[in-house]
Amino acid sequence: MKILAFTGAGISKQSNIPTFMERPDVREKLFRTFAEHHHEAYNEVIRELKANMNGAEPNDAHFALAEYKVPVITMNIDGLHKKAGSDALELHGGLPEDDEMDKAWALHNKPVLYGDPAPNYAKAYERTAELKPGDVFLVIGCSYHTAIACDLRDVAKHAGAKVIEIQEDAAHNVRKVLEELTRKN
Repeated sequence: MKILAFTGAGISKQSNIPTFMERPDVREKLFRTFAEHHHEAYNEVIRELKANMNGAEPNDAHFALAEYKVPVITMNIDGLHKKAGSDALELHGGLPEDDEMDKAWALHNKPVLYGDPAPNYAKAYERTAELKPGDVFLVIGCSYHTAIACDLRDVAKHAGAKVIEIQEDAAHNVRKVLEELTRKN
């Protein structure tokens, strides 16, 4: 049995990183057109995002995925999966380095903005389509608000994988689910 994890903002909420749903004032500024027309305002939004994430540490959900060597596809830009030791496919890139902050508005994939191509989407579809009957697609902290989140669930189901959703208390429930899944095999 192969397990593939797909994570969204809900996994990092318990690491004190607010979700975009909780911050509509930020989400509405993460568009390429906004970045191109409002350089300073956009750079300030990215500085604020980075400040929210600086000092954030992975929680036990991140660590459990790394310890169980579960491949991860993430919509998050916080870098917590990598910090925990996972090799995560980051669908929306990351954040600019400190020395790139003044030109954040001109960068691509730091993060991927609404209106930008998302180069890792094709890889995410491929990895999910490789699942087989008996495999598990573990969805952690993902809403149904983005097309990719809905699509990958559908691709996993079509491949015959069991889709398991963990939408609450990821920091405690991910390890429990992984222990149960590995105990069965």
